[in-house]
Amino acid sequence: MAPAPRHGLARVLSKRGVCSRTEATRWIVDGRVSVDGRIIRDPEFPTVRDRHRIAVDGRDLDVTPRLYLMLNKPRGLVTSASDERGRDTVYRCLDGARLEGTSLPWLAPVGRLDKASEGLLLFCNDPEWAARITDPEHGPDKTYHVQVDAIPDVALLAALMDGADASGEHLRAKSARLLRVGEKNAWLEIVLDEGRNRQIRRLLEAFDIRVLRLVRVAIGDLALGDLAKGEWRVLTDEEMASLS
Repeated sequence: MAPAPRHGLARVLSKRGVCSRTEATRWIVDGRVSVDGRIIRDPEFPTVRDRHRIAVDGRDLDVTPRLYLMLNKPRGLVTSASDERGRDTVYRCLDGARLEGTSLPWLAPVGRLDKASEGLLLFCNDPEWAARITDPEHGPDKTYHVQVDAIPDVALLAALMDGADASGEHLRAKSARLLRVGEKNAWLEIVLDEGRNRQIRRLLEAFDIRVLRLVRVAIGDLALGDLAKGEWRVLTDEEMASLS
């Protein structure tokens, strides 16, 4: 039997969903992390994930509860733990958040929404679950409501599903339908079954159509519903299971 793989301690902490890798490095250097009862200050200390007993501030990681929540992301926030340009991030919505009288554990975004996009964004401290949600082949579909600066016809909707080449990638929508029409713009519902960077914006740009607003309204069967902008809630066990 091959020996269990060893990884740097900071990486193991981030993969356990405890914190970001950068924050893990800081905790380790500050002497807050122990392995088998011994304080370790080397972020690259070789560690076997499920063999060594790791604790932060004396608390064993094995007792850290898993948490899964959904946020209605407002426009203008960056999906990142920190931003080198000083822009507000989605963590602003979680500042001071508490659950059953205690602070939330560190949570990572599941996938991304770009700064100009809004809507349903998941968070969790379970990297394996997050990987299943974001898997480009087997993850759940994502549904978006998109306001565009044109009035698409049936032929264009079909073309969006056939797809277009952009920057060496073939981009397409699983489905596209017209929701409502104004004088100079319209709202579309676009469903994606794959995840690529700025996929909807790039796809529409290939047809000379500009996105005015983009709101993710569902991931799989989980709908944004009436969750207010900037608000969050914990997923139920049924919702969490349906996504994975």
